[in-house]
Amino acid sequence: MKNKMTDLHNHLFMALERLNEEDRKGEELAEEIRRSETICKVAGQIISNGNLVLRAKVAADNACGNLKLPFLLE
Repeated sequence: MKNKMTDLHNHLFMALERLNEEDRKGEELAEEIRRSETICKVAGQIISNGNLVLRAKVAADNACGNLKLPFLLE
């Protein structure tokens, strides 16, 4: 897999750093805010998906017998 959670972490901090640039003003700042909001929405979905996979793994590990996970969670 190409992208890792550490990549997401780094992207979020890069967005934060861009927002923190004091020379960014007006429309440039507004555009960066819109961009950061979009990045946060996508990041939230990635995190939710990772949480789902983790919970499925924990459930499978704790299951008695043979638990078959749905295709998307394998």
